[in-house]
Amino acid sequence: MKKIKVGVLGATGMVGQRFIQLLEGHPWFEVTEVAASERSANRPYGEVMQGRWQVDGDIPSPVAELTVKECTPELDCRLCFSALDSSVAGPVEEKFAQAGYVVSSNSRNHRMDPDVPLLIPEVNAEHLAIIPQQKARWGSDGYIITNPNCAAIGLVMALAPLHKRFGVNKIVVTTLQGLSGAGYPGVPSLDVIDNVVPFISGEEPKVESEPLKLLGSLNGGKFVFADIQISASCTRVHVLDGHLESVSIGLKKKASPADLIDTWQEFDPLSSHELPSAPSPVIIYRKEDDRPQPRRDRNEGKGMACVVGRLRKCSILDYKFFVLSHNTIRGAAGAAILNAEYLYKKELL
Repeated sequence: MKKIKVGVLGATGMVGQRFIQLLEGHPWFEVTEVAASERSANRPYGEVMQGRWQVDGDIPSPVAELTVKECTPELDCRLCFSALDSSVAGPVEEKFAQAGYVVSSNSRNHRMDPDVPLLIPEVNAEHLAIIPQQKARWGSDGYIITNPNCAAIGLVMALAPLHKRFGVNKIVVTTLQGLSGAGYPGVPSLDVIDNVVPFISGEEPKVESEPLKLLGSLNGGKFVFADIQISASCTRVHVLDGHLESVSIGLKKKASPADLIDTWQEFDPLSSHELPSAPSPVIIYRKEDDRPQPRRDRNEGKGMACVVGRLRKCSILDYKFFVLSHNTIRGAAGAAILNAEYLYKKELL
């Protein structure tokens, strides 16, 4: 098959690098454009990234030879993956959508817009039905889809099958988030070595709001948020990759521990779609008392699976457990790529 040309906006940052790494050898997509700020423009990507490449392996040779362009809608591609910083992403992504591009964004700017899907294909694929409304607003064939916050996505993947079967009405979550979530150079070493930082700017509001849209419905052309109470505390810990979360939940229907584990293990709604980045199983339950652990479990499903463990009764709500997800793969670039694969399969590209 002829591969779809794709561009990466914000290609020099940590998430942009992860996009390029994960797209190497992709069966459907080919990186033909890389874009960044004007100070990086008009030079080969490999030259710009000397001393700055932070992910595993080397820069793919074809991408290293591409000339970095500015983030203007003059790129030779149909689909753009956005790894832009939130300080600039909003208007840039809008210009691309207005110009007819499909933008699969990791940035937070448009996640809560009333006509933009905040998408996890395993959870709320039906939300894509809002796209025609967005196209009408832009007056073009372009549109924006977004993936969730890196901590919200692991939480929601673990909650979605339980919410569908039993109904979740209350959530208390404390996150222990890896350093790579702060980008590069990230958290100063003297702040985080031998330490836990009990604050991540802007993180708790996202973890408390985004799951409500993700677990909600699309009714009459409008998103109806899920009726769930969420209390989140977010911390930065001395771990490179992986967000571990301690979760307590209240359920509307009674369920045994075995019911919850069976529900997680049976959850595989994309199994028939044959998407290159989709993990199977989606959720892995570890029975050991000391799992999941970031260093041991974050790369399950090539970093796209969600790992759950330590399910036990909660003395205040109903159950508590830990959930782990890879924050720069499932929680960022990998999520946006999976979203685009689903669009392709549904002939929305």
